[in-house]
Amino acid sequence: MGARACPRPMGRKRGPEAERRCPWLVRDMSASQARGAASDLGQGGCRRAWVELLAGRVKRQKLGPEGEQKVRESAVRLLRSHLNLGDLVLEVEGPPGKQLCLSRLIDYDGPGAHIDLSSSLIGSALRDQAAQLGVPAAVLCSQVVASGLVRVCEADAVPPPKVLLTPDQRKKLSSLFEIAQNLLAQSMFSRLSFCQELWKVQNSLLLEAVWRLHVQNIVSLQELLESHADSQAVVAWLSRDLRLLCEQTEAPCQHTDVARAMLADFVQMLVSRGFQKNADVRGTVDPEWMSQVAVAVLKRMLASALEALAAGIQEGSAAHKAVSCWFGVFSGHMYGSIISTEYPKRFFCHTLTQILTHKPVLKVSDAVQMQREWSFARTPPLLSGLYRRLFVILSPEELVGHLQEVLETQEVNWQHVLSCVSTLVICLPDAQQLVNGWVSRLLTHAFESCDLDSMVLAFLVARQAALEGPAAFPSYAAWFQAAFGSARGFHGSSKKALVFLFKFLSDLVPFEAPRYLQVHILHPPLVPSKYRTLLTDYVALARTRLADLKVSVENMGLYEDLSSAGDVTEPRCQAAQDVEKAIMVFEHTGKIPAAVLEASIFRRSYYLSHFLPALLTPRVLPRVPDSRAALIESLRRADKIPPSLYSTYRQACSTVGEKKPEGPSLHNLPRFLTARETHTCLDQYRNILQTGCQGGRRAVSTVE
Repeated sequence: MGARACPRPMGRKRGPEAERRCPWLVRDMSASQARGAASDLGQGGCRRAWVELLAGRVKRQKLGPEGEQKVRESAVRLLRSHLNLGDLVLEVEGPPGKQLCLSRLIDYDGPGAHIDLSSSLIGSALRDQAAQLGVPAAVLCSQVVASGLVRVCEADAVPPPKVLLTPDQRKKLSSLFEIAQNLLAQSMFSRLSFCQELWKVQNSLLLEAVWRLHVQNIVSLQELLESHADSQAVVAWLSRDLRLLCEQTEAPCQHTDVARAMLADFVQMLVSRGFQKNADVRGTVDPEWMSQVAVAVLKRMLASALEALAAGIQEGSAAHKAVSCWFGVFSGHMYGSIISTEYPKRFFCHTLTQILTHKPVLKVSDAVQMQREWSFARTPPLLSGLYRRLFVILSPEELVGHLQEVLETQEVNWQHVLSCVSTLVICLPDAQQLVNGWVSRLLTHAFESCDLDSMVLAFLVARQAALEGPAAFPSYAAWFQAAFGSARGFHGSSKKALVFLFKFLSDLVPFEAPRYLQVHILHPPLVPSKYRTLLTDYVALARTRLADLKVSVENMGLYEDLSSAGDVTEPRCQAAQDVEKAIMVFEHTGKIPAAVLEASIFRRSYYLSHFLPALLTPRVLPRVPDSRAALIESLRRADKIPPSLYSTYRQACSTVGEKKPEGPSLHNLPRFLTARETHTCLDQYRNILQTGCQGGRRAVSTVE
């Protein structure tokens, strides 16, 4: 014991050996620890024995079953985190004479192919290697397969971004998936470990490879997404790859069918997981997490498409193709077996809500001024096509109800709301009645509670529907007169309602288009005589605004076109358009149009100064009276044409007929004319027409 108590100092002959064997002990010893060690020396510089040094300092802990399990799990995690798959595969392959190379098995077209080797040999070799390493065989197999999958995805020379495989990559993956399925059959494949390995290199994964894992029943899409801990990273990765997939789906290539099948499967998975009720979920660890991820991906895809439309994409561009492809997922055939469930309907309602509330930056005043630009004809075809697809699953009643709910509860994008209304009245046959009923309910609520929001919405919806023409909805003048032009109007209940109406109309004056001001002046609300000042004050304000805009009330035609790009057209042009439309109506009904009869009484100045001169343009009268001649004769019999004006018109027509033979006839012109001869003919006809027009103007001035 004495000799053991005073051993030879370790730092002399055995110092280098100790440092070589335990470098961590020498390097990590601090100065204080060195002094403590020196204090442990006995007299004469002898060190104490190791037993004495360690006695009382480190007590060995006795591990129970739980402690042993924790140590084992810690060791496995340590091995997995430091495992070199490349070196491991080389070890699994064995000596050169008996190689079992995984890369050669999946690359069966190469010169060193081993087609005759069974996948079971891979499983056997991996099982032996897992036993040597002390790790579960399923974990080791999943890591090896994940490494092979990544090598296949990175094998193509085409630079990213891309999501589709090449034919050679598909062949290699087919062989690799056969090995994975064999390992699954032997219970030697950990799906969770496999997914975790893939997420470590997610930027190297191709979306088609992930989809084929789902198709081959190796790892489902849902299982792969649920294995990631960061939901935002999953949403960003999947959204990016889905946009690339949409671009490549519409591009001309030989793999279009594969791309469409991929997109359909991803959409079905996202819709079913994102819009199912919790009671319908079975076998999922955290359905709420998966639902949030699915909804977030779908929202991001739609938001990206709407922003591209707002930026003005060109047809044929990659962005246009991507938007067109994504909007195509709203077709009913994309949902296969789940079309009979409630998932698509919830998804479509959610999509419609997102469209209506996307970036609500426009104010009501902006909508009043700009809504003519949002008619059906001016809506981007991609957006109107999306509306029509949404209308397929949702009934007209559901659509109107959903529109009303969104407008009452959320801030909205007025451009999308009003373009949706235009598409609704154009595409659905029952929409006119539904929209009319909706507007009536809004007006009733507005006047009962003096609700300004309901009043604004009613006017915007009615005007937007009227932009689509009388076949889809009554004109704005007809609607305004029907709503407020009689004693049964919405405003006739009390003085409070009258004040509310004219206060609203007056507030709109600075933002109104001249056409709407003209309608309000020419078709004013019916007001009791004792409240006449309310109407006169508003009319004076509206006329002042029209004067500031240098627009006359009389410039408004009989058939106003509120959707036209310009606010006001020239009276002569407007009168010519009114004549053509009046003749068309007369051809269909055989009666004088009501708009013409009303103008002859209430708008006599426009009727005599513009409409009749345009109708009574001198011409060669046909032997068999046409529609224009029949309309003129009907107006003459109804005393709607002054006799002197009619007599002047007939005389001018006779003059045209008499002078026609003197000049060269258009039907008898020589085959080739010189420029001077052509101008001479045109001047003669121009003089004839001017003579007739001057006679008509003199007749009008005489009547006035």
